[in-house]
Amino acid sequence: MEAAQIAQLLSETLSPDGNVVRTASEALDSLSHLPHFPFFLLSIAAGGENQGQKVAAATYLKNFTKHSINNNDGTSLSKVSKEFKDQLMQTLLLVEPAVLKVLVEVFRVIAVAEFVKQNLWPELIPDLQSAIKDNNLVSNSTICKWNTMNVLTVLHALLRPFQYFLNPKVAKEPVPPQLELIAKEILVPLLSVFHHLVERALATHDRTEMEVEKVLLTVCKCVHFAVRSHMPSTLAPLLPSLCRDLICIVGSLSLDCSVTVNDGYLMRLKTGKRSLLIFCAFISRHRKYSDKFMPDIINCVLNIVKFIKNITELDFLSERIVSLAFDVISHVLETGPEEISGWREDLFTARKSAINLLGIISMSKGPPMSASSNSLSLSSKRKKGEKNKRYSQRRFMGELFVLPFLSKFPIPSEANASQPRILNDYFGVLMAYGALEDFIREQESGYITTLICTRVLPLYTTSVCLPYLVATANWVLGELAPCLPEEMSADVYSSLFKALAMPDTEYTSCYPVRISAAGAIAALLENDYLPPEWLPLLELVSGRISNGDQESSILFQLLSSMVEAGDENVAVHIPYIISSMVHAISKLMPANLEPWPQVVEQGFAALATMAQSWENFVPEELEQNESSEKWASGRATIGKAFSALLQQAWLSPDQEGAASRPPSCIDDSSTLLLSILSSVTGSNVLLELKVSELLLVWADLIADWHAWEESEDLSVFDCIKEVVNLHSKYRVKNFLVRQMPSPPAPPVPQCSIVEGIGVFVSEAIVQYPSATWRACSCVHILLHAPIYSFETDGVKQSLAITFSKAAFSRFKEIQSKPRSLWKPLLLAISSCYLCYPDVVEGILEKVECGGFAIWASALVFLTSSFESGLLASEIKLIG
Repeated sequence: MEAAQIAQLLSETLSPDGNVVRTASEALDSLSHLPHFPFFLLSIAAGGENQGQKVAAATYLKNFTKHSINNNDGTSLSKVSKEFKDQLMQTLLLVEPAVLKVLVEVFRVIAVAEFVKQNLWPELIPDLQSAIKDNNLVSNSTICKWNTMNVLTVLHALLRPFQYFLNPKVAKEPVPPQLELIAKEILVPLLSVFHHLVERALATHDRTEMEVEKVLLTVCKCVHFAVRSHMPSTLAPLLPSLCRDLICIVGSLSLDCSVTVNDGYLMRLKTGKRSLLIFCAFISRHRKYSDKFMPDIINCVLNIVKFIKNITELDFLSERIVSLAFDVISHVLETGPEEISGWREDLFTARKSAINLLGIISMSKGPPMSASSNSLSLSSKRKKGEKNKRYSQRRFMGELFVLPFLSKFPIPSEANASQPRILNDYFGVLMAYGALEDFIREQESGYITTLICTRVLPLYTTSVCLPYLVATANWVLGELAPCLPEEMSADVYSSLFKALAMPDTEYTSCYPVRISAAGAIAALLENDYLPPEWLPLLELVSGRISNGDQESSILFQLLSSMVEAGDENVAVHIPYIISSMVHAISKLMPANLEPWPQVVEQGFAALATMAQSWENFVPEELEQNESSEKWASGRATIGKAFSALLQQAWLSPDQEGAASRPPSCIDDSSTLLLSILSSVTGSNVLLELKVSELLLVWADLIADWHAWEESEDLSVFDCIKEVVNLHSKYRVKNFLVRQMPSPPAPPVPQCSIVEGIGVFVSEAIVQYPSATWRACSCVHILLHAPIYSFETDGVKQSLAITFSKAAFSRFKEIQSKPRSLWKPLLLAISSCYLCYPDVVEGILEKVECGGFAIWASALVFLTSSFESGLLASEIKLIG
């Protein structure tokens, strides 16, 4: 009875009615005190009525678990019963991917609290070990209990905390025993399977098996987490075999633009990227284990870096792979065979060489020192149990020699700022401090606090203008970002705030100060070192945009980093910041430019990042039923700002026809357009924002767009679905038939919105393998969601002809490939056939004699094949 009630309430939380959602949430909260409440949620997540209910149960269980485990003054206490953990493990290994994605967070929270922090949960590793041996890809048995990807996803979540040092204050943290256990019992046997799967994957040459590629990628992620900071003792002997496998994977990559990228090969590229990250970890963290493989690794990555000559033609993932290949080479050059980073004079400029050498000197150990020495620093204070240490104490040269030497140089002030030698010397001092990151990591937090407060931050408060010293101080703060203690956050950000706002003087440009401050803030954010207040910093950054193209470009990038790092803390300010940014970008956008300048493209990218962050933030606001009016106002503000910007870009008098409009930033512009469409609440808003006019231009642009990108979340497709939804509500002008242009323009009919979209979708089906599913889903939406009248039936028929021809042509190209790739294409043809059976049959026969029979036979096979995984709605579509 209680289980059925909880299931019903979970379904009600999915209702579009806010009152229903609130009532259901309150009822669930009242039932959450039941002793078997988490068991009920887990059972529904595994066997609910539909996917929505399952995901809702998994999501509620995730939030419930986080609250239950971390509700005692922030401490994590073990309160989870063995019965629940056993049931959770069995559920994780069986559920579908959408549920697994949420449910694995429940596992991660419990695993961190019990296994990672307290070394409890003794059944966990044996259970995972058993699952690894009995899954559908690894086991030779025809009957297996578990799904391979589910098992590896759980292992991936378990290893994630071990990618970092668990106790960074310890100078040389040993490998955690939990990680040693995982490596011995699971990773070592798994690497043997990994080796065979690599051979299997590489033997297929020009084709890829999607499931095998997913497994290879996930295993590489697990290995990367295991070795990023530590080297488990049982993994070290396997490095020769592992390196050979990774080298083979990287060697199988082809970044040639002529290569057709399918979903399986996209996974291969991601696996290659992860392999290069593993190489970086081997070189920088475990050089003594990997030094003998350096020649092979170098030869491998040299075959990748040669694609730098085509860098402008590469997509983002391929460009990232080339960049990582250079990182591997850089790591090899910057480190020597010794355990501490080495130094080679012929590879660096004089300044860089000096910095590297100083870093090595600071990490070197001095002669044995008496523990009673008067010069002991904070880092070498005796701890309890160390009273009997005599002359075995060995201290770093950083505290014995480097810092005492640097302390001899006075910090510039009003009294001595007129002396050039003092200023020049202190520039060298600051450069030296930036070289001491490794040494400072070994010290207690009070050490760096004293250093920064007495030797760096005073430069920001002096009344004398010292731009190049402040710029260098900014660099120091960025370099030491991983070491800065949390209690210094307010002082550090206050200083960088001043630097970022420093104006030019009559004779001096402070551009280097502002740019280095932006770089330092980005480095702090990258290391999760967040400002105490976001709004002042957001206002400052957005307010300084338009001070020059180069500076604005850097500030746009910084804004994107701030939005990504700040999450909901920044999202609440996004409507206000967007309005300011749109005003600045409009000034940077000259007329009649094709393509747009880089600064404008980066501005659009920053706006797109903000729009996506806002949309991600909105559901949380609605779920909590807070500030609904504020949210509606914010969405309206964003919609108006984006509409004004796109009107300037697409509808200004200087833009004469679609041919003159720059096809720049299509993906980011589509994200902005999607926000505009989402803000429409009535026909009056539709007219006010000029939605129809913007959609006409957008449809023309995407119809003539051939710069296909391998992006996983291409905004164009999301925009298409929202356009159709909007038309079904408000009947968007020019959607089905475009009105004749007004005189003196010639009365030549032009493509409507849906016709432009149709051209894009058909081209995507033929040319964009990774988007096949999304493009084919749009086929059904475009044919069946709008209401076509007798007068507009010709438009619908034209779309059906175009879609069926494109889908069948693509089907013929991949007919010899795995049948799982057929499904979206065959269903797209079915959508067309439902509308015009005779016409579609004729099209198929025209493409190939007997084409209709080929399509019908493939459909029959699809419906009878278990591996096709057809949903009920899809079977109905075929029937």
